[in-house]
Amino acid sequence: MSSPDNAIMKIRIATLAVILSSFIGYLEWGGEQSGFLLEIEMNILISGAKQALVHPAFLIPFIGQLLLLITLFQREPKRWMIYTGTGMLSLLLVFIFIIGILSLNVKILASALAFIISTVVLLRLSRRKSSDPSGRKSSDLSGRKS
Repeated sequence: MSSPDNAIMKIRIATLAVILSSFIGYLEWGGEQSGFLLEIEMNILISGAKQALVHPAFLIPFIGQLLLLITLFQREPKRWMIYTGTGMLSLLLVFIFIIGILSLNVKILASALAFIISTVVLLRLSRRKSSDPSGRKSSDLSGRKS
């Protein structure tokens, strides 16, 4: 496996880690109610509650997850998709992290911290600059023009 292919594989693994860690984001509310984001997303999708489907707290992170999922299947993942997807997911999970800090809830804090750590790893891997022969920055991660 050549070096660009190895770098792309590392980015794919880190992207998968970000997606999976976003699923384990944990919330507690109103007494005894709690749930992981995957559980909450599945309930919203299965129920088909139109108001919940278009709510920004659901829709923005969900689109972020879809963008990251798409990059897993691209031959050369697009950097803008990685940045946009992680940014959209970060809106919710950083908010959950802040809630964990303010409420001193270790479960909430740890679930969001897993996402933050995997996101930092992904962004560091995808940050590597690549240039084409003309000197312009390429939007893919291998240095090859698409």
